[in-house]
Amino acid sequence: MAELVLHDLAAYEQALRTHPRVLLFKHSPICPISSAAHAAYAMWRLDLDDVPTMMVNVIGERAVARGIAERCGVRHESPQAILFEQGKPVWHASHDAITVEALHAAWAPRC
Repeated sequence: MAELVLHDLAAYEQALRTHPRVLLFKHSPICPISSAAHAAYAMWRLDLDDVPTMMVNVIGERAVARGIAERCGVRHESPQAILFEQGKPVWHASHDAITVEALHAAWAPRC
């Protein structure tokens, strides 16, 4: 499944309505920590290419990144990964906690 690159909050809201589970990645293209987290996220996406994902560039789309934090109630950080189920955040990680293993564990089915 193609990654949805967010440019407005309407697309974010639509993705939450469309997908029962979706992972959001907030990325700063000028931050080395974010680059490392983005590499882990990209590797995870290669493993699960049918997973619905969204990404927002926190520099280029600052208002969108901040708006997401306000709407979902998860404090804004960058880099940051947030898993949504039924439109609600159920897991999030930031900075060095974003690893391929952490993303797999978060996405794994819950009993």
